Amino acid sequence: MDPRALLLGSFQAAVAAADPRHILPPHLPSPPHGRTLVVGGGKAAASMAAAVETHWPADAPLAGLVVTRYLHSLPTRRIEVVEASHPLPDGRGEVAALRMLDMCRQLGPDDLLLALVSGGGSSLLAAPVDGVTLKELRQVTKALLHAGATIHDINTVRKHLTRLSGGQLARAAQGAHGLALIISDVVGDDPGSIASGPCAPDTSSCSDALEQLQRLRITIPGSVRRHLEGCIAGRLPDTPRPGDACFTRMENRIIASAHGSLMAAVRYFQRHGVRALLLSDKVSGEAHNVAHQHAALARAQTGRQPLALISGGETTVALQPGSGRGGRNSEYLLALALALGETSAWAIACDTDGVDGSEDNAGAVLAPDTLERAQAQGLSAAERLAEHDSYDFFSTLGDLIVTGPTRTNVNDYRALLLGLP
Repeated sequence: MDPRALLLGSFQAAVAAADPRHILPPHLPSPPHGRTLVVGGGKAAASMAAAVETHWPADAPLAGLVVTRYLHSLPTRRIEVVEASHPLPDGRGEVAALRMLDMCRQLGPDDLLLALVSGGGSSLLAAPVDGVTLKELRQVTKALLHAGATIHDINTVRKHLTRLSGGQLARAAQGAHGLALIISDVVGDDPGSIASGPCAPDTSSCSDALEQLQRLRITIPGSVRRHLEGCIAGRLPDTPRPGDACFTRMENRIIASAHGSLMAAVRYFQRHGVRALLLSDKVSGEAHNVAHQHAALARAQTGRQPLALISGGETTVALQPGSGRGGRNSEYLLALALALGETSAWAIACDTDGVDGSEDNAGAVLAPDTLERAQAQGLSAAERLAEHDSYDFFSTLGDLIVTGPTRTNVNDYRALLLGLP
């Protein structure tokens, strides 16, 4: 049994469990009496749109627009696909978001709004509110990312600085029946948090957004402060709350999540004779802290039979000026290598969207001899970890995992494999 192949196979099984081509069709509604408008955004948007087209009746009206990340597009015929920037928004996403709002406002009571929502939609559909420029929105987003803000922190801010987030897409289409099909990339699978909840009620406020920015010591542009303070004072409208009339005919439905993908990996290991334990699909916190916790769990295992410890969720990395290259998954593995000590273990950590942070790899693989091979090539794991330079560390060893865009996203996948040579 090849441990590396086993780990890669488990990751592929996890990604396949969230493939829109297979999971989306059973959730499609019957065509309405009127038109069907498809809108949406996220890393899975193009594959979701293609799945809708494949399974929608040829004689039923269908049109729309979705936005996905650069290089994540697929050919479509009836639904337009636009590529834009992630994690920092750009003008292409802004223009597409404004077009979607206009399309939604033209819907009537016999029409259907079919929203395709997946992780990454927050930045891909980021049209800033009046008075805030795209440059200023990018500045705030970048500062949040570098501060190690959680996805909840980032979404709380973006909901109140953009035009579609926090239920505002549903508000634009409140005359129509609406169904949002959602692939979750957030801990807890809250529709209001995935892609900043364009079709879901917002439980946060502009006051919360301002508080998050101040807590993280983010330099706030004057226009952003004026907008948030204007909302707090009641001079400007805020996002729609639970119970708002715009949600009367809107349904938010989760069709894929981290838990489903992790359970697919559990079954994969079991089919190959390896006992698998799902630790959690809600792991969060600093990547190096999570690595230390998992190393402690690994050292506590006393059985001789092969065992896979599986987890999902989303860790964070607080970058410093001059940091090297690498995402949260490769950083987790580098910290894990140091924390394991003499414990013989294999591990994999990848983002299910195929992109670890902003690099071209999904993640990496850790082997029992990783530190030994690194030392032979003059690589100091401790120094590279301190410099947040995990990409070059694993690249030099030939242990990066490069999948290309998977066109889905249910967050991180980690498996720690014990009991194999």
